[in-house]
Amino acid sequence: MDERANQLEDRLIDFAVRVIAVVEALPETKAGKHIASQLVRSGTSPAPNYGEARAAESRADFIHKLKVALKELRETLIWLKIIERKPMLPASRLGDIAKECDELISIFVKSLKTASKPEIKNQKS
Repeated sequence: MDERANQLEDRLIDFAVRVIAVVEALPETKAGKHIASQLVRSGTSPAPNYGEARAAESRADFIHKLKVALKELRETLIWLKIIERKPMLPASRLGDIAKECDELISIFVKSLKTASKPEIKNQKS
């Protein structure tokens, strides 16, 4: 489990670095600056939120922190779609970052479903 958690954390850090690269490439327009500000906040927060979830004090705390990370990933995906549809950057500059964001969202949704299942106590027959 720890290895998968480490891999997910590394993936989230790589994602944050890619988001920063997109932010730095946005135009210096009023809209570009606004979106850059929102995107850098939402796109870099899932990694540290996941780090906090890994050190959660309880199952409820873990679930809460995962939900925060998921919320930020969903917001990031919306900002990336806005950049793509405007278009504020060439599609080649965005690469597959929206696809990666969508995959991370799916991972968090599955993780939350698993974490939210009721605990099954060991029962002796």
